[in-house]
Amino acid sequence: MEYLPFAESGKSPLAERMRPRDLDEVVGQKKILGPGGPLRTLIERGDYRSLLFWGPPGSGKTTVGRIISHRSGAKFVHLSAALSGVKEVKAVLEHSRASFELGGKRDLLFLDEIHRFTRNQQDVLLSYLEAGSIIFIGATTENPSFALNAALLSRCQLFVFSALSSDDITGLVRRAIADEKGLGDRFTITAEAERAIIALSDGDARRALTTIELVSSIARTDTIDVELVERAVQRKGLNYDRSGEEHYNLISALHKSIRNSDPDAALYWLARMIEGGEDPRYIARRLIRIASEDIGLADPQGLQIALAARETIEAIGLPEGDLALAQAAVYLSCAPKSNALYVGLNAAREDVRNRPIEPVPLHLRNAPTRMMKDLSYGEGYKYAHDYKEGVARMECLPPSLLGRSYYRPTKRGDEKALSEMLDKIKANRKQQNLR
Repeated sequence: MEYLPFAESGKSPLAERMRPRDLDEVVGQKKILGPGGPLRTLIERGDYRSLLFWGPPGSGKTTVGRIISHRSGAKFVHLSAALSGVKEVKAVLEHSRASFELGGKRDLLFLDEIHRFTRNQQDVLLSYLEAGSIIFIGATTENPSFALNAALLSRCQLFVFSALSSDDITGLVRRAIADEKGLGDRFTITAEAERAIIALSDGDARRALTTIELVSSIARTDTIDVELVERAVQRKGLNYDRSGEEHYNLISALHKSIRNSDPDAALYWLARMIEGGEDPRYIARRLIRIASEDIGLADPQGLQIALAARETIEAIGLPEGDLALAQAAVYLSCAPKSNALYVGLNAAREDVRNRPIEPVPLHLRNAPTRMMKDLSYGEGYKYAHDYKEGVARMECLPPSLLGRSYYRPTKRGDEKALSEMLDKIKANRKQQNLR
């Protein structure tokens, strides 16, 4: 449990010494903390309501919590839901309630990793938030819509923190080197070393500062170069800019290698991205896209394997999750290819965008009320399962689109069976004088 808003000791870690003391020092988060930003406005007005901060590690959530504590004069109590139980949290809540009821100041409870509490455990907070007897800030790296219960969400104001940009990290690195609270201008840093630290930071301010501190601790001269960074972090610095051209070149190479059924090339480009410090979640998202865009129903298992790779990365990260990415990349490379879903969806979108929007035919509408039934909603609907082939004698497209064909399966992989099945359905429709 931590109470002090800021560490003052010169022996504190660099990341702690460089922690911003006021809003103007905070790096990034301009949308919510810049002039006129919604969170900044609340803080400047002293409107210390219950808050939720959602964002990646090292994006400034705890720092802003400490600034609020400092400005409000509230005791800063930092707990982690991963390490603290409900009993400990409740003790803080009760202490703050007692102080509040006696006319004293409220505590500020900063509950980190709040998503680690079950929905039932989260309920312990509700009555205290209702009473306003504590300043509460919950921090999470997980989507609150899935990780937090609705009752808690309704009582808190949510603010989304973004990973720091390369420019943000650059400014942070330079300030840490020059500032007396940091390295006191005792070192110079080369452009290559700076880029390497930015790539390694993954948008995480704490990680960037920890890397600088480690590098400076083993430096034998007053110059920090890329070789020193590589030696300190035990990783080769690759020519890779996650926000620049090389980022897009490599993901393009990976995608096109998989599309062209070349697992060797896919593994090479995947390795280049991993070693270059690419966010593995970004790679996983692209593999999911490939599974639908270039394989689709030719091998539906491809999407499941890509999703499993993403779940693995979310659960254990790198380096342990690298093989899950490799497994997905190789499987997708070897799978039969089809872009029929991609082509079909794009064709349907074109019709939606460029043709008049027609109402849903009456026979396809739901009729949950008597009035809707009186207006002929659902009239003429035919239940497919009542027919021998499982296909009703009924059109499902608007009248102006009758005869349009969007999904045209290939003869490759599982789509071959789908193609044959659809041919039979179309033949059956023709016999029924339908398309």
